[in-house]
Amino acid sequence: MSTLIILQQMAVICILVSIGIYLCKKGVVDNLSSKKISAIVMDICNPALIMASILSGNITASRHDLLISMLLSFAFYIFLVGLGFIIPRILGVTADKRRFYNLMTVYTNVGFIGIPVARAILPENAILNVIVCNVMYSLLFYTHGVTILSGGKEKMNIKKVFSPGTVMAVLALVVFWFDINLPPVLANSISYIGNATVFLSMTLLGAAIARSDFKNGIKDLKIWIYIAVRMIAVPFMLFFVLRALHVDFITNLALALMACMPVGNLPLIQAEKTGEDTSILSSAIAVSTVVSIVTITLAMSILSAFA
Repeated sequence: MSTLIILQQMAVICILVSIGIYLCKKGVVDNLSSKKISAIVMDICNPALIMASILSGNITASRHDLLISMLLSFAFYIFLVGLGFIIPRILGVTADKRRFYNLMTVYTNVGFIGIPVARAILPENAILNVIVCNVMYSLLFYTHGVTILSGGKEKMNIKKVFSPGTVMAVLALVVFWFDINLPPVLANSISYIGNATVFLSMTLLGAAIARSDFKNGIKDLKIWIYIAVRMIAVPFMLFFVLRALHVDFITNLALALMACMPVGNLPLIQAEKTGEDTSILSSAIAVSTVVSIVTITLAMSILSAFA
């Protein structure tokens, strides 16, 4: 994968995000429409994209590769859970705000941004690792995530683990494992629905950036240190550790990409539901998302050279 290809694909993403910013400024995409389109993307389009990736027939990975991916993704999130307790202390965050940075460290945007970007810039086999990461993400957030955010007051919500995206991701892995072929009519329908994901998700991302308090967030030094540690240092460290362990290059690159992702939306949504002050999360999401366009491009360009 050449640097030129990565730059071209990220340039496309920048254009789509810019369209979202423009539509928001013009009032075409407002808060209400964003919520409705987000539901369509998260519950229908993104799950369809996951399944379409498996049904494409371009994935040549084996069952052994899937098992390795599951093991590595599990270890990856265990590492992030531990890092979630360390980064807030490195940043000198006050005790009452540490849980927000904890969540920001563990729960990045591996679904809404991660899946479309992975489809755009990585080889087909890499999507298998992205799917597994998304399953692990859902399992963790509604157990570990809600507990951290509430300070241990809120119980784990097992029911919410089984979201449409998680269910479809698991089904996609089952289809891959048993090499199931769906009828052409169903497979084509899933493909068409999945194809809408990239445009809709990037447009929504642009609209969210346009509505965010980006100016205040960009002045926050802690957010910049977080970006340097979590979105730059961690992906590179992860890549070279896995390289030393002789992990397959595509698997390694996929996990590095997932480590590059900006702060995710789920912690913000959960915090809003419980009446928390979401200023830190919203600022971090806006700044990290904009900066990620540059950091992802640079990281993937550099790491791809080690193939």
